[in-house]
Amino acid sequence: MSKTLKALITATLVAITLSGCVVEPARPHRPPPIVEVVPAMPAPGYHWVAGHYRWAGNQWRWVPGHWRAY
Repeated sequence: MSKTLKALITATLVAITLSGCVVEPARPHRPPPIVEVVPAMPAPGYHWVAGHYRWAGNQWRWVPGHWRAY
């Protein structure tokens, strides 16, 4: 095989291999949690679900805490 043909086959195989790669941007570190003031319990039988960050779109978004019945 000629040198040119080997180079062409190698370039083709590399292109095919890299075409299946998915490049996802790196997420920035999660910010520190926001300090929330927990309001009074609305009624017995509820527990506090603390606020947290959720990755949405391309940024961290704060989801505030809330009371949930159990």
